[in-house]
Amino acid sequence: MALDIRQREDDDIIDLTEKGRSASGEVITSDRRLFMQFMAFGNCRDTERLVQALKDARLTAVLYEDINDPRGVGLLTLSEEPDYFLGPVRRFLNQEPFAGLTPKPEHTMLGRTYAIGYEQELQRTLIDRPRERVLDPALPWAIWYPLRRAGSFEQLSAQEQRTILMEHGGIGRAFGEAGYGYDIRLACYGLDKNDNDFVVALLGPQLYPLSLIVQRMRKTKQTSLHLERLGPFFVGRVVWQASV
Repeated sequence: MALDIRQREDDDIIDLTEKGRSASGEVITSDRRLFMQFMAFGNCRDTERLVQALKDARLTAVLYEDINDPRGVGLLTLSEEPDYFLGPVRRFLNQEPFAGLTPKPEHTMLGRTYAIGYEQELQRTLIDRPRERVLDPALPWAIWYPLRRAGSFEQLSAQEQRTILMEHGGIGRAFGEAGYGYDIRLACYGLDKNDNDFVVALLGPQLYPLSLIVQRMRKTKQTSLHLERLGPFFVGRVVWQASV
C-alpha cells in the first residue's frame, strides 16, 4: 500500500520540463520547445503574391503548393512563443493577399516539439533540428498529417510501448540514414480541435520515398493495431521558405 501512495504522490508532481539524458546517464532538462502551426488555403491564383507578402512581413515560415489542388497552398509558421501565432501571424493572415484566400480548416494543425527521455542534446532535439528540417531547401517535398492513437496503446505496459515505438521509429531512421526522408513529430494534446495526439510531417528531396514511408508504416503494430485515425493528408512542395 505504501508503494501505491508514493506512486500517487509522484503522479501529482507537476513538472513542465522536457527531459533527456547525458552521456554519463544523468537526467538533463529544458523548458524550451518549438511550436509549429500548419494552415491550408484554396482559391490561390497567384502564388508569387503570397511569396512577396511573406518576404515583406519577414515571418519565419514555409509556403507549399498543394499537389492535390491547383489553387491550393499550405503555410507553416513556427515559434517558441504561442503568442506569435495570435500576434504577427494572425495580423498577417487577416491582410491581403492571404485574407482573400479560402481557408481549409480540415488541414489546420498545431503542435509542439517534445523529448522522450533519452536525448543527449535537448536544444537540438527540441529547437534546432526541427527548425533546420522544415527550412532546408534540399527537402522541398512534404506530407503533413495528424494522428490519434487508440486507447489500446495507452493500456500497454511501458516495455510493450517501447517495443512498438522502436519498430515504428526504425523505419523512419532507415529512410533518414539513406537520405530519402525525415520526419517532424509534434505533440498536439489539447491543441487540436479533433482531439488528435500528434502532428507528423515527412520531408524529403522526392515525393515517392515519403509515400513509401507511409506504406511501410501501415504494417507496424502501432499503425495496424493501435491507431484510431490518421489524416487528412496535405501533400505539397515548397515554393518559398524563410532563411534560417
